[in-house]
Amino acid sequence: MKKSLLPLLFLAFVTTTGISQEKKELDREAILDMCGCYEVSFKYTETFAPEIDYEKHLDYTSKALELALPIVDKDNKISLQHLLVLNDTMVIKHWRQDWLYENQKIFHYDKDNNWVFGELPADEVEGQWTQKVYQVDDSPRYAGSSTWVHFDGKHYWENQSDSPLPRREYSKRSDYNVMSRGNRQEITSSGWVHEQDNDKIIRKDGQEDVLLAQEKGYNTYVKVADERCKAAADWWSEHKDFWAKARDAWDEVYDRKGDLTLLKKVDGQPMFMKFYELEAANANKDEILELINKFVMDNASKGNAGK
Repeated sequence: MKKSLLPLLFLAFVTTTGISQEKKELDREAILDMCGCYEVSFKYTETFAPEIDYEKHLDYTSKALELALPIVDKDNKISLQHLLVLNDTMVIKHWRQDWLYENQKIFHYDKDNNWVFGELPADEVEGQWTQKVYQVDDSPRYAGSSTWVHFDGKHYWENQSDSPLPRREYSKRSDYNVMSRGNRQEITSSGWVHEQDNDKIIRKDGQEDVLLAQEKGYNTYVKVADERCKAAADWWSEHKDFWAKARDAWDEVYDRKGDLTLLKKVDGQPMFMKFYELEAANANKDEILELINKFVMDNASKGNAGK
């Protein structure tokens, strides 16, 4: 009886494996569809606050030209580097998103520039992709693991992850300290859309989170001719070796368990300003790692933080 079931079990295994591989290829195609030259429109508006006396902040809108390059394209990892193009000539290294298949190592943002590193159960991430988002200096921002969905002609990925304040607010506001990001990245016929439903949170040790306000974000990426981002492509050709060394240095920092807390400034400057100096000098990996470690807080520093 058992022997007669073996062919059926083998067929089921082969079929399941084939479907899984086909789904994975659809996932990879969707991620790589975010590459290219785009006209980007950023729009954010606060939609709700539980306290009636809360004064809604002004809406935020901006536009940019942005190039997304696949700097790593492996079976289980895709890394996309974003570059801003200003006035068709000036290039600024922007954010980076890494996509890892069935990844178990992840970092979660807590508060006060502190990230907690941990490991996800293997059965929890089966068939999922982890998106890890990094700042302009390749320091951590936020991360989350979810399943890409392909249904009714739609291709999207959704996740809820905590992060520091967004760049558009971190130097202007101090009334909240954590953004809980509801991210939806959907591929469209003209490019892709990054839709957000964000909670602005006040988080303190030993207390429940307090919701200050909610926000809707809608960022559209409309694909345009690659020639419009030529300045960014040329810039990356000249600078990619330095940033490869920077990623290698950061990987040593990320290979840890527990917390990673980063100082906001050293010698009066944030990390990304220090990186400009290293980039201009084409610093080596050891020099980059030495700089990063100056920003890594030790236990004693953490105990005195804020005092």
